[in-house]
Amino acid sequence: MKAIQYYGPQNIRYEEVMVKPPGDGEIVVKVMSALTCGTDVKTFRRGHPVLIKNIPSGFGHEFAGIVDKVGKNVDNVKVGDRVVAANSAPCGECFFCKREEFNLCENLDLLNGAYAEYITVPARIVKKNTLILPDSLSFDKAAFSEPLANVVHGVERTGIKEGDTVGIIGIGPIGLMFARLAKLKGAKVIVAGRNPLKLQMADEFAHADEIVDLKKYPNPEKIFLDFTEEHKGLDVAVECVGLPEIWERIFTFVRPGGTVHFFGGCKSGSKVTFDTTKMHYGDIRLMSVFHHTPKYFRQALNYIASGDVEVEKLITKTIGLKDIEWAMNQHIEGKAIKFLVKPWENLS
Repeated sequence: MKAIQYYGPQNIRYEEVMVKPPGDGEIVVKVMSALTCGTDVKTFRRGHPVLIKNIPSGFGHEFAGIVDKVGKNVDNVKVGDRVVAANSAPCGECFFCKREEFNLCENLDLLNGAYAEYITVPARIVKKNTLILPDSLSFDKAAFSEPLANVVHGVERTGIKEGDTVGIIGIGPIGLMFARLAKLKGAKVIVAGRNPLKLQMADEFAHADEIVDLKKYPNPEKIFLDFTEEHKGLDVAVECVGLPEIWERIFTFVRPGGTVHFFGGCKSGSKVTFDTTKMHYGDIRLMSVFHHTPKYFRQALNYIASGDVEVEKLITKTIGLKDIEWAMNQHIEGKAIKFLVKPWENLS
């Protein structure tokens, strides 16, 4: 098959590789739609100690397709089924799984290889995190299930409710989806970012109530506070950038009794400083949420299938496999939100 192989930072190659036959409990999926992801961009730029463990490796992890081959002891899907699979599944047996903290599973191997004509899905993911698509749902939309599942997890754990005022800094695809789900919860949403394309999507996709262009207002503290009731501060402040300086900045926007959600992951080893007086005497809740679980993966698919989250609006352009490196660089230059990858179409 044709596939993109990852050899290291700034080193991915379009190659002919063997399709791994399905083992016990595994399936081979013909990839009909895949998506580029911010995590893949970070991996392309500097590597990823968790996502990529062996070199060379398959690359990409958001996809939907058709079951092409089925290994022994697979009973939940069959050849010809239209499916979406997550990029992981919990073991169900470790310390964290026994406490139903499935996103923290100690054996959470991550699946890569979506930038290819076929992908072999491990048995645990087949059993726990592979879903059959509704007939009316396209592969293009279904491929958004994995990234949206992370956001559903984040929104649910944050406890956003109707009437809350929610502020979000960082409006890449994750921040935009967070804003959209907060709106669906009945919150009043203010977002901030710099990229014109993403600011446009904050309106057209997320339907945010207030949109702040940080190029025009580089110190948005007053705007955020003025947006809130009695200028007390946000009920919920969400950081979707993953920079320590933004973590510290958004902490200042939240009201006493509010919640700060650090949703963007910073570079390993990063340190931040907070005002402990404000944190303690202000009764502020600080939290972060990592990854997704089977429960939230299913909820994400339901959000997409219902049409409540119009994920297709986040697609910047449709490309072929040969264009993946170009797409990574377009992301780095801030010229895209999501690329839709069609492995079987000659789009170059």
